[in-house]
Amino acid sequence: MNRPRVIGLVIGLSLVCGAAGGAAELGMQTAVTWPTHGWSKRAPAVAGLSESVLTGLDADLAAGKYGVVDSFQVFRCGAELFTRRYPHDYAALYGKEAKVKSPLNPHLTGRYNFFDPAWHPYYHGTSLHTVQSITKTVTSVTIGIAMTRGDFKAGLDTPVLKYFDLAKVNNVDDRKRRMTLKDVLTMTTGLQWVELTPYEESWRNDASLMEATDHWVQYVMDKPMAEEPGKVFNYNSGATQLLGYIFKKETGRDVESYAREHLFAPLGIQHYHWKHAYRDVVDTEAGLYLASEDLAKIGYLYLQGGLWEGQRIVSGKWVEESVTPAVDTGLQDMKYGFKWWLYPGKGGQLVWMGVGFAGQRLMVFPQQQLIAVFTGWDVFKDPAVPAELAERVRSAVVAGACGKTS
Repeated sequence: MNRPRVIGLVIGLSLVCGAAGGAAELGMQTAVTWPTHGWSKRAPAVAGLSESVLTGLDADLAAGKYGVVDSFQVFRCGAELFTRRYPHDYAALYGKEAKVKSPLNPHLTGRYNFFDPAWHPYYHGTSLHTVQSITKTVTSVTIGIAMTRGDFKAGLDTPVLKYFDLAKVNNVDDRKRRMTLKDVLTMTTGLQWVELTPYEESWRNDASLMEATDHWVQYVMDKPMAEEPGKVFNYNSGATQLLGYIFKKETGRDVESYAREHLFAPLGIQHYHWKHAYRDVVDTEAGLYLASEDLAKIGYLYLQGGLWEGQRIVSGKWVEESVTPAVDTGLQDMKYGFKWWLYPGKGGQLVWMGVGFAGQRLMVFPQQQLIAVFTGWDVFKDPAVPAELAERVRSAVVAGACGKTS
């Protein structure tokens, strides 16, 4: 079995300490275990967690209290502490819907048939699970890396329309001219967009309508404006698709190839699949498949303030800005940063979350140095319970960070 590397780090920057939620104090020598070659496995109690609390949550997940769940894992102190998987026969579960054209199956076959068991939730029978809109979070991380490396030179105040021929964009007005990259990152584009709809209303869901077209970026940019940009949160998957397009304009590379070299390779993420939309555009809004253990590494990178094995992957400033509330979402008391959902849990301790359709959840608890990952495929009733799940996971903590008594 490959074993993680353990090295000594001197964490001497206040922004790193802030990103790690106070787990390391200025000037304090801290041994960090790196799961580059795989997470070591330890008992929950060794890392200060109550196994009985976790098994109680496991029982509720297995019983279907939180919908159709595929896996639940908890990580702390650089180790995997608790893992449960819940197998389902998706060919049987969604067999009827796989053969009927609908907003979640516009082409009747292939990668945008959400009921096709070859594509959802696992990629062609592998352990790679769709992470859906957590792809947005990974896209944001990749943009931060490119800015850190100097490959993405535009500032966040750059107008989005800089990257388009105005003669080929519909509904251009002064508000659309004022839309910036930061507005796109924080879901405050001001575009007229409807997305957070129940399944039975998916016929009017702009994300589904976009995915049914061959021109995703054009679909998004042609939408009329409804609000002044930068003011009102409105969940918009198309906004992240714009970022994928802009990323290639800025860097000359697509998000996937850049992430493969500068994010996945350093973190030891060897296996993944990233869907391309029609016309070969990388699906930066929901197209990524990862093993859940590798998804947890993304959270761990941010817990370490953007460092990995002593190497600066993404700037601490980008990490800090990404998980700083930029706008109130109006949903479950959640705030939003740069493609991270931010839940102000008990005591106001933020939980950083990547959240994806049908039950994908990456939860990072900076104060507790804790990560939880949930996957699932509850298409008909997207389980909107990340806050409740977060509190249940946090309640398992019985000792300070990495088993040290609080």
